[in-house]
Amino acid sequence: MSKLRLDPVSEQAIDWMVRLRAGTPDATLQERFNAWLAMDPAHAQAWATLQERLAGSFQTVRDLDRRVPGQAGEARQLLLQPHGSRRDALRVIAGLGLLGGGLWLGARSPLGDSILADLHTGRGQRQDFKLVDGSRLSLNADSTVDLYFDDKQRLVILRHGELVIQVAADPQRPLRVRTAQGEIRALGTRFLVAKEQDASRVVVLQHSVEARLFDGTTLNLQEGQSALLYDRQIIPVTGDQRHRSDWLSGRLNVLDDPLHQVVNALRPYSRGFVRVAPEVRNLRVQGVFPLNDPDRAFTALAETLPIRVDRYSPWVTLIRAR
Repeated sequence: MSKLRLDPVSEQAIDWMVRLRAGTPDATLQERFNAWLAMDPAHAQAWATLQERLAGSFQTVRDLDRRVPGQAGEARQLLLQPHGSRRDALRVIAGLGLLGGGLWLGARSPLGDSILADLHTGRGQRQDFKLVDGSRLSLNADSTVDLYFDDKQRLVILRHGELVIQVAADPQRPLRVRTAQGEIRALGTRFLVAKEQDASRVVVLQHSVEARLFDGTTLNLQEGQSALLYDRQIIPVTGDQRHRSDWLSGRLNVLDDPLHQVVNALRPYSRGFVRVAPEVRNLRVQGVFPLNDPDRAFTALAETLPIRVDRYSPWVTLIRAR
């Protein structure tokens, strides 16, 4: 099934809705909005479609109360009051089905995660962010996170990819990073969290953290220690794993990992489709590879392992036995 998303003009219309609802529009903002509407008939059409589907009235929200009682309060607060963001708008609009199934399908995909995310990086892009509490967050390529910070909590939700966070101390609000498997809780520390196929990896770069599954299973990890969080168990990883954060410097440092994991780490930097044949997936790899030049990394792998790397175009790479 293809991964669908909103077209850019519809995204712009939602951006304008958020800006205009963020308070009393000043004359300059209104002039810019009018200029955007007049720029292209598609802009006016997208705006009209958005207003028609949202309706913009209390009667519409009362109708939503009957359709989806559990979400109508959230919709009312978002759509009929100021503040908010495009992510919030898209999330609620998609959840209420107001823009059709395409956006809902997209919202359940990694591409949809990027549309709805507070922070995200694209293919081949790494980026550092300073959070409102003073913590410093680094995202690896093709990563998405949501942020929930208020006077009671500091919560980072990793939807996709990999992060390193340097946590600003706040004893009243321990910072938590949540994944599909559980949470990592820290006070004044630095650690890595990565989403893998069926697990979440945590590596403690400084001090210590507590890893906790949703069923209450916990494990304390000290500096240099690592673990894989699965749905029902936490498995410690032997050896110092701090080298896994070398992507911050554009390097993939591999000590003894299977080939398929190495390729997975290179995929966010590679164009197109990369397939690893089953017979070579578990070959053990050691070495340091450049993330910003994945073709060079694949060539180096072919020189040190009994594999061949065939590139059929810039968009298709097959790795198989030599």
